[in-house]
Amino acid sequence: MPDELVFFDTMRQGLWVATVISLPILGIALLAGLTVGLFQALTSIQELTLTFVPKLAAIVVVFWLSMGFMTQTLVAFFQDRLVPLITGG
Repeated sequence: MPDELVFFDTMRQGLWVATVISLPILGIALLAGLTVGLFQALTSIQELTLTFVPKLAAIVVVFWLSMGFMTQTLVAFFQDRLVPLITGG
């Protein structure tokens, strides 16, 4: 029973870390999509590349800016939670 509790707690924390790490990228993709969609609706321009390129550029910029935060969060999760489980501590 305790092994199952540890497993599910680790999975829960892992999913939470994945959610926290993905929030900046998903948030900026949502914001860029809404902005481009509003621009397209206001100007009646229906170009497919207009929706793709700004979103991709925004995602790349935010990924580059938040890469340190993502790395620190993952390393902390691995060192605090997974490594002790693997080593038996």
